Amino acid sequence: MIRLATLNSFLTGGSMNFRVLAARFALMAVCALMTSVPAQAKSAYLQCVPYARQVSGVKIHGNAWTWWGQAAGRYERGNTPRIGAVMSFKKTAKNPFGHVAMVSEIVSDREVLLSHANWSRRGGIERNVRAVDVSAAGDWSEVRVWFAPLGGLGTSSYPVNGFIYADGAEDDAFEAPQMAKADKVLVAALELDLSDLKLETAVN
Repeated sequence: MIRLATLNSFLTGGSMNFRVLAARFALMAVCALMTSVPAQAKSAYLQCVPYARQVSGVKIHGNAWTWWGQAAGRYERGNTPRIGAVMSFKKTAKNPFGHVAMVSEIVSDREVLLSHANWSRRGGIERNVRAVDVSAAGDWSEVRVWFAPLGGLGTSSYPVNGFIYADGAEDDAFEAPQMAKADKVLVAALELDLSDLKLETAVN
């Protein structure tokens, strides 16, 4: 009887211990995964890079701020907007990963419409929203961009490297699963190729 009681206690206690150990192991695995994944890829929300690559046809990988340098020798670059070109934003303290957006329409010498992702809202797709050149020299080195929560141009100005030129794809060619819609922002989620992104260790 003593042996049976001891065995029963071991089995029930062992089952509980196994569940506790399994839960702890799962928690440790999740923590390890989160610390090893680049900050820009820790969620399943759509980022600007895969969207810009899809709609523009500019086949560059890596964080947005690296696109300008990577484009050298591979794509024509310049300071004049063209339809289908990618506007390359510099990285700053407020925008440490930079940003990329496709020019979808030329409005004037100082205004274009952009199609881009992950700007006004996390994971949001915005099509044909305003971007205005506010640089002193009129060379598109600094812009303000439509910001949905304000219903107009944002109050911040962002430094721009210039434009990367390539034959643009149709904006509708990108078929992201749409979860919700608010004004001009479409919120989407998809599984990202994490190898597309690089870990950031410093910002401007």
